[in-house]
Amino acid sequence: MRQLRGTDLKRLHRTWKRQSSTQVALLLEGVQSPFNVGAIVRTAAAFGVGRLYLVGGAITPRNPKAQKTAMGTDRYLEVREFTALAPALEQVKADGYRLAGLELAEDAIPMHELDLTADTCIAAGHEDRGLTAECLAACDVVTFVPQLGRVGSLNVATATAIACYEVRRQDWSRPGNFAEAPAD
Repeated sequence: MRQLRGTDLKRLHRTWKRQSSTQVALLLEGVQSPFNVGAIVRTAAAFGVGRLYLVGGAITPRNPKAQKTAMGTDRYLEVREFTALAPALEQVKADGYRLAGLELAEDAIPMHELDLTADTCIAAGHEDRGLTAECLAACDVVTFVPQLGRVGSLNVATATAIACYEVRRQDWSRPGNFAEAPAD
């Protein structure tokens, strides 16, 4: 077995991209750490997220510290910044997304139990406070990443990465969307 590089790596990524039909977006509400934003942006670019909605003072991916982690991958996302939540939520709906809040909240549904095969916008909130009550109320569904260990929550960038993967995993698992393993 050998590591893929260059053309082989591009070919592999194109294969998975062709197997993807769900549109994915992210809404970051008040995410303040430039390193979290940078990590989220890089993950979003890797999973083919098309849009990034920033609201509530969320750090822009153009912040120099965010760029250090994102490594310029924000160029693959359409970034929209909003000063207030309501216009951001209206835009998410107008763009045709189902809004899934990522939050440890009462009545939240474990992520693996949701059908995430429709166009989905994942909302992630502030590092300490999470999503606001207003944002949670606007969500079509609220979900969480089940955890087994002694730690009560995940870093927002890590939880968002898992959520992006789960949306893509479900998309790839749909009949007709199965990609064969690359030939050696």
